[in-house]
Amino acid sequence: MFKYESRYLHPVKVDKPNPNYATLLQEQLGGPQGELKAAMQYFAQSFRIRDKEIRDLFLDIATEELCHLEMIAELINQLNGHEPCANKATIGNVEAHVLTGLTPMLANASGYLWTAAYVNETGDLAADILSDIASEQRAKVVYQNLYRQIDDNGVRETIDFLLNREEAHNTMFRQAFNKIQESASSQQDWGVTKDSRIYFDLSNLDGQNFQPNDVPPSFNLNKF
Repeated sequence: MFKYESRYLHPVKVDKPNPNYATLLQEQLGGPQGELKAAMQYFAQSFRIRDKEIRDLFLDIATEELCHLEMIAELINQLNGHEPCANKATIGNVEAHVLTGLTPMLANASGYLWTAAYVNETGDLAADILSDIASEQRAKVVYQNLYRQIDDNGVRETIDFLLNREEAHNTMFRQAFNKIQESASSQQDWGVTKDSRIYFDLSNLDGQNFQPNDVPPSFNLNKF
């Protein structure tokens, strides 16, 4: 069950309209590293998690990602202004001016619609958490790129907040991963032979010609 509260996690404001930058922000609304993808991924992954504490973590972060989605949509609204102007719109934002009345679309910066194909779920908790850690890191990269391309203080304040929340989620997922390492299904089937502890040094062969049955130099992973 969810209860909607009409407030943002952080104030959302812009210094002035900037429709072209609104198009760039669409990437975090409906792109493959965006907030809708994150929310849907964590929700979907939570459906089969049996550990209540970790399941609640996934659901709490997923819910917060929906809050972020709403904040990005409001930024796009304010940056688009009040009057449709399709002849000045960039490629990814034309439909907002001619189809949706400036309502932010669930699409990326190039106008491609959001798809559930962005969502990763395997049913293996370790694999899903590692995917989520990577997801948060990729989202940070996109926000950092967006931050560099705007001098609007209001927009930057919101992006800075969202960047810090992505870092917080990254930390939470890492802590969850540390918790489940001893019990995750994927951890039960590896590390049972000496081959699982070998690192093949394939980058330092010095031009040697190895035959098909030759074994390249190797090191024991315990040294790292």
